[in-house]
Amino acid sequence: MFLELDLNHPTFQKQLVALEKTEVLEVIRTLKKLMQLEWKQLYADQGLKWEYISARDFYTLRASQKIRIAARREGNILCLLSIHPDQDSAYE
Repeated sequence: MFLELDLNHPTFQKQLVALEKTEVLEVIRTLKKLMQLEWKQLYADQGLKWEYISARDFYTLRASQKIRIAARREGNILCLLSIHPDQDSAYE
């Protein structure tokens, strides 16, 4: 079963519209990819680098070389929480 995405978190939405055009396109390309994956494929995908951040109690995935997205799994839905254009901020 393919992933379902929840893009309704207010922080995610605010950060998405604040990105530069090229960054938005990178995030959209990642969202399209996610919609074609099953959970086990997401976990194994080396490009996305799905990673648990225990200090923050959420996961992150790579949207580009410099952008990470914070997310949480709720059943079969991947809830996107925030966008981090400087990867290090996802870990703070």
